[in-house]
Amino acid sequence: MLSCGWLLALSLAALTGRTTGAVAYEQTERDCSLYPPYLPSTAVNTTLQLQELRERMLPLNISAYIIPGTDAHLSEYIAPRDARMAFMTGFTGSAGTAVVTQTKAALWTDSRYWVQAERQMDCNWELEKDVSIRNVAEWLISEVPSGSEIGFDPFLFSLKTQGDYGVNLESSNRSLKSIPVNLVDQVWKDRPSIPPDNLTLLPDRVIRGSWQMKVEQIRNQMRDNPYKPTALLLSALDETAWLFNLRGSDIPYNPFFYSYTLLTIDEIWLFLHTVRVTEELKVYLNASCEGPLCVQLKSYESILDHLKTYVAQPDIKVWIGTEYTNYALYEVITPADKLMTSSYSPVLTTKAVKDETEQRILREAHVRDAVAVIQLLMWLEKTVPKGKETELTAAEYVNMCRGKQKDSRGPSFETISASGPNAALAHYSPTEATSRRLTVDEMYLVDSGGQYLDGTTDITRTVHWGTPTALQKEAFTRVLMGNIEISRTIFPSGTREPHFSICVNMEMLGRRALWEVGLNYGHGTGHGVGNYFGVHEWPVGFQGNNIPFRAGMFTSIEPGYYKENDFGIRIEDVAVIIPVQTKYGQDYLTFDTVSLVPYDRKLIDTSLLSSEQLQWLNKYYKTIRRLLGPELDKQGLNEEKDWMFRNTEPFMASGSSASVCSSSLTLIVLPVALFHIV
Repeated sequence: MLSCGWLLALSLAALTGRTTGAVAYEQTERDCSLYPPYLPSTAVNTTLQLQELRERMLPLNISAYIIPGTDAHLSEYIAPRDARMAFMTGFTGSAGTAVVTQTKAALWTDSRYWVQAERQMDCNWELEKDVSIRNVAEWLISEVPSGSEIGFDPFLFSLKTQGDYGVNLESSNRSLKSIPVNLVDQVWKDRPSIPPDNLTLLPDRVIRGSWQMKVEQIRNQMRDNPYKPTALLLSALDETAWLFNLRGSDIPYNPFFYSYTLLTIDEIWLFLHTVRVTEELKVYLNASCEGPLCVQLKSYESILDHLKTYVAQPDIKVWIGTEYTNYALYEVITPADKLMTSSYSPVLTTKAVKDETEQRILREAHVRDAVAVIQLLMWLEKTVPKGKETELTAAEYVNMCRGKQKDSRGPSFETISASGPNAALAHYSPTEATSRRLTVDEMYLVDSGGQYLDGTTDITRTVHWGTPTALQKEAFTRVLMGNIEISRTIFPSGTREPHFSICVNMEMLGRRALWEVGLNYGHGTGHGVGNYFGVHEWPVGFQGNNIPFRAGMFTSIEPGYYKENDFGIRIEDVAVIIPVQTKYGQDYLTFDTVSLVPYDRKLIDTSLLSSEQLQWLNKYYKTIRRLLGPELDKQGLNEEKDWMFRNTEPFMASGSSASVCSSSLTLIVLPVALFHIV
């Protein structure tokens, strides 16, 4: 909960259009222009770790050191022990790059996190807002002398990242220097250890096939490939987890474990922390035999040496997915004729398409998840007018409700529970220090999800318990229009060539109703979702570098709008891509929404909706009643069922409507900055 001083500061900001003076800084962001600088209580003192890191840099003769916010598997979500960027900077956002020289330190992150960074970093750090590698390189060129070497950990760089730095630095007489021993790890004295938990075998009822079947499926793709790879290297954590039907707990909110796999036509090597391998697991993996379906268990740290040994053999060709293979592994696969690349491995592209069993159980998980979200919204509707609930208690409540559902394995990410100005921060999550009291006078946004044995969920709803302003109501309705326009669109199932234009047009569908009145949002419009995997499952989504949509893929659809220091709106549903019958054409697809929670009625201006949009909305509400009603009956939740029926009453058309016409879209290439995923 924030103090009255915070509320006064917001009031002043609303009147003046900016935040100035000491009051505005009492509990929000740093001000390094003051003397002494103002630092909020959320800022972290980084002086000591910077001093020690700079001392480590000196004997290596490097003028700068780059610290990415990822791990050796190029994961989006990382374990506490891999949060090197957070340790050095104090900034805990999920995206960013830090650079340290002997005299300066800078952090690059995107617009989702600018305010968070200003709240968490001390004045040792500069905040840079152009996240391109070109901008980082230009900063390095301006800060380190000609002839300098710039250190980096090759395990934390992708092939593209290393290449982009090289291209941008090559004409400046400055170069990258690979340092395989991470310098931050040497400074980080209390670095968290690897969790001791054993791995989990998935029950048969929630897997698409045995690991032996999956191995043969991938080997068949290797055999059919015209370049004839002899081995496939799997580096992304969800690749190995999927291939062997295993789950772990190394990464918060994500059921993964540290691992690599090297799969050949007749051998399998699994690299992991072998101390956690039980006798049961050894039997399950056929670890005591030799043969094409026997898994040879190797230590996690031995992957580099083993790969070198394998590549040294004649007539070898290793297939890698460049998006998730780190540079340290890539650079040992030499000469070039021993390497075969694709953006994504065949495991990721195969896993993206769910079979009938996976589709069914993922739908079932969303039904149970909807019960938990409805319990939250109904509870808040009752309790917020009493003035006792906060952003933090709301987050705790929805996670408690999910925990009571069948096969629950906890939240799928840190719950975004945000009211008023906090909701304008796309990735804000409440803490004891920042949690605001919920009131009937402000918008409230909750973006949450659950991990279940049969699926992963992700849903966002925005509500208002009082009287929304005209802008809030119009903005919400236009966000909803974007959600509906994507959800109801029909599009061809095509090859990669037209896929980028399809993605861009769908992005436009999500934004056009907002664009018409000069509004927009600065994040991506959707991402893949898995079956008890990561809540952001690549390579599915609306970006140009995603793979073409196919029937059986699940994606989120999540347009939004954020008014700085005032309110935020996001509507997020998960949908499965399904075949659709058209009058003339064959092989067309559409989306079927599997999230089952109604939207806030008081925020919907039906006069803005076209008849087609209104028809879609009423059909969706019928689906909620049909699928959710029996589950609420089964759980004996009569009050929640009554609430659901009241909030899914059909809408009647009123007044004039503003249609969003998908047939008249013009291809526009959207800026890359718009594609950061929420």
